[in-house]
Amino acid sequence: QVQLVESGGGLVQTGGSLRLSCAASGRAFSSVGMAWFRQAAGKEREFVARISASGGATRYADSVKGRFTISRDMAKSTVYLQMSNLKPEDTAVYYCAADMNYRGDYSRVFEYDYWGQGTQVTVSS
Repeated sequence: QVQLVESGGGLVQTGGSLRLSCAASGRAFSSVGMAWFRQAAGKEREFVARISASGGATRYADSVKGRFTISRDMAKSTVYLQMSNLKPEDTAVYYCAADMNYRGDYSRVFEYDYWGQGTQVTVSS
């Protein structure tokens, strides 16, 4: 079992920044791939970013490349998503996810075994 708790969401103006955090507890954090997804109102959940278990490899959706950075702190069992130059289209509920057994498709929802409750990010124009 892995428990994930997101925090750091809020309301920000276009061009602003936010840092989301995802605190993990349960099984060995250092052996688990982690990702961020987001879901806007009326839309499907979509991949945002992923970081490997070691932290040595990252992947990003094209829509956030160059603006978002995913990282992890092993000592704190926490994953972060630093978001910069935010746009209104980034408005969504952001979810943290844990991948216990990599199946080969990091951008798909089904790849992930545990999810947090989500944190709302709203970008005003």
